[in-house]
Amino acid sequence: MHDTTIHPDLQPLRIPESAKERLNILFIAKNALWEGEIHPQDGNHAMYHREMREVLEGLGLRLTLSETHEILFDPPEGIDFVFPLLNRAGFFNSEMLPPLLCERAGIAYLGANPILRGLSDDKHLAKRSAADAGVPTAPWAVYRKGAPVRQDKCPKAARYVIKPNNSSASWGVEDAYDWEGVEKAVIRIHEDPSNGGQDAIVEPFLEGSDVEVPVVTINGEPQILPMLIFRQSDPSHLRTYYEKRDLVDRSQKYSLDPFEKTEMVARIQELTRMVWEEYRPFDYGRFEFRVNEATGEITFLELNLNCNLWSQKVFGVAAKMAGWSQSDLIETLLAEGLRRHGLI
Repeated sequence: MHDTTIHPDLQPLRIPESAKERLNILFIAKNALWEGEIHPQDGNHAMYHREMREVLEGLGLRLTLSETHEILFDPPEGIDFVFPLLNRAGFFNSEMLPPLLCERAGIAYLGANPILRGLSDDKHLAKRSAADAGVPTAPWAVYRKGAPVRQDKCPKAARYVIKPNNSSASWGVEDAYDWEGVEKAVIRIHEDPSNGGQDAIVEPFLEGSDVEVPVVTINGEPQILPMLIFRQSDPSHLRTYYEKRDLVDRSQKYSLDPFEKTEMVARIQELTRMVWEEYRPFDYGRFEFRVNEATGEITFLELNLNCNLWSQKVFGVAAKMAGWSQSDLIETLLAEGLRRHGLI
């Protein structure tokens, strides 16, 4: 078995200067042109997109910027490669649209292909593929919008987590303690007027903290960056969208720390390798497990391909722990994508 844990002497990839001069990179993100700090709706996500643009500019790349996927409806001449970060475009399954439009236009792009993006972004399907691979996964039920909301398919639990099946950053998450509460939460997600309604997923609430496993690909082989844990002061606390986006004070509730419990790290590495085989090639992604440090229980939660790369979040912090700068991280991801598509 290959050792896929990142080594301290593993060097970041570089984009040749000749390629920087030759290639035109299209960067698409909702806040690609943002110049401010916290956004009133998008919170720190706008700062993240601004930082990404600034890093790409700092690499000396030829850039085209867009805040909407519409630029790919009729792409401008000369676009060689797309760096898509438009993961929440305001409509159902929007995560799949940028890679689909790139495929339509015949333009190479960073990240997994559209069907794999769909598989990973659909939490129900991602859990099913993980369970099929033999990875411990808590029972769950998916309630598709327009399908019956039946109690008989709901797992038994003392407390439930209910959220949109394709949500990110815990958008729309709720909890409930009985079927009546579950049913009402599912219907609210189905009928949410802000986004036209979504599918809902229901699973037992698992006490513990989330261990985040960032994975980069180097020369075709996935590599695990140092793991981090969102250690919660209250293991029963349910993290919200507003906390994840820094729209409310969360400083006393949890901290992002290195996860260094050797035996558990080794087991999570093994489980991550089992999960990622379904998604290769994906360039980069974050795999998430719920860990009960008291009992040693490890449960797969979800994965996020084309995930958040901000220097203040998991990927940026893990890269720094590995001895890389934020610029090293972004250049490595971009260089790998360009290499995979034969552009360098």
